[in-house]
Amino acid sequence: MVELWFWLVSVMVAIYVVMDGFDFGAGILHFFVAKTNEERRQVLAAIGPLWDGNEVWLLAGGGSLFLAFPKVLASGFSGFYLAMWLVVWCLMARGISIEFRSHVQDSLWRAFWDAAFAGASMALPILLGAALGNVLRGVPLDANGFFELPLFTNFGTSNPVGILDWYTVLVGVFAFVAIAAHGSLFLAWKTDGPVQARSVALATKLWSAVAVLWVLVGFATDKVNPEVWSALPHRPLGLLFTAVAIGGLALAFYGQVQKRYLRAFLGSGAFILGLLAASAACVYPVMLRSTLTHSLDLTALNSSTEAHGLATGLKWWVLGFPIAIGYVALLFHLHRGKAKAAEEGEGY
Repeated sequence: MVELWFWLVSVMVAIYVVMDGFDFGAGILHFFVAKTNEERRQVLAAIGPLWDGNEVWLLAGGGSLFLAFPKVLASGFSGFYLAMWLVVWCLMARGISIEFRSHVQDSLWRAFWDAAFAGASMALPILLGAALGNVLRGVPLDANGFFELPLFTNFGTSNPVGILDWYTVLVGVFAFVAIAAHGSLFLAWKTDGPVQARSVALATKLWSAVAVLWVLVGFATDKVNPEVWSALPHRPLGLLFTAVAIGGLALAFYGQVQKRYLRAFLGSGAFILGLLAASAACVYPVMLRSTLTHSLDLTALNSSTEAHGLATGLKWWVLGFPIAIGYVALLFHLHRGKAKAAEEGEGY
């Protein structure tokens, strides 16, 4: 049951990154692919019906972590308190900017909210990528299961470590580029005209950068935490999801060559999902790695709730998860086709 919940939490977090990732990517790129007010409204129309529903997956993943592994959630929130609040403020800024920019027909008003939308969208993947880098590198967990991290120390990956070092910054940059690339393919699929043409042109460059950065991050991870790579040959699910990531990357490139942008976008999602799931498979059962000593690691085995709670939670998960998937499928069905900019005073 513990192993099952480890995977349920991991998969829901990965789904969140895939789903909210494409509208983060659209926000990162909207200054580059949309040059006029109408074109920016087209970008917002593409993500408008979807972005708030996508964020529900973050709540689902966090709620599942609270139910199954409360010690990990408590330790992570206390240790990453500042980073967590930065994420929350960026999420709020994105939502407000999307809703407010078209309420007033004034160029200065709209430019302000466009900048807020872009800035928050850029910050979020960097913050979340750096958080993933911290999890893979490890944090200074003490005997009570808690830790404190300064923003940075000497930018090294050995104690004393900070939130930012050369490795976590590299993972943050990789996350930023991967999410921007993911968003470019979503816009290539959901838009037409100049916005689509610019998105396609950026997608080619961004996905080439993703491939290069993935290799660099792989070598860096082996240097910082060699246990990840040494575990991979012995983890069938890790090998499976690595194959999914490689296949998704190939499909993202192939779809662009064939001008099948939905196919490319699905490949992009498979790449992100496979990469995160393979990482989870390789670190299991460790959920928070201690840089002090492995005996202080928080694992799925020593930080889970009791069996009765896991079994009860599973019953509700089995009920709720298909509803959430069905809602997402219905939403994409209702808003199929190319996105069109709304008329002034109507929508985004």
